[in-house]
Amino acid sequence: MTPRFDSISLVTADLAASLAFYRLLGVPVPDDAASLPHVEAPLPGGLRLLWDTEDVMRSIDPDWKKPEGGDRIGLAFRCDDAADVDATYDGLVAAGYTGSMKPWNAEWGQRYAVVLDPDGLGVSIFADDLA
Repeated sequence: MTPRFDSISLVTADLAASLAFYRLLGVPVPDDAASLPHVEAPLPGGLRLLWDTEDVMRSIDPDWKKPEGGDRIGLAFRCDDAADVDATYDGLVAAGYTGSMKPWNAEWGQRYAVVLDPDGLGVSIFADDLA
């Protein structure tokens, strides 16, 4: 049997904060998830987004160390149009998250922005038009 790509896993210092951020981006996080040590949410196309706390990682591997830097992985969320990019960015920043790159018209033809999740991971928000 050939292995198949199944999930993306995030390790977080603050599970509740991370789940709240991704809920605002439309990820269907279970309601009781913040009280769990491991969380899974289904994504379009059959993939899953997984969360584990740093404590869970240390319980699995006592030698586990938090990776340095926030650019270990990149996640991107497609919006319907340029106005949706702007509204999503503004909504996340208004909710207290840090904007890393304000919405702009990228040279490759997309409306593009970046917001940091609670663990400092840059999350791209984009649309395929510049209107």
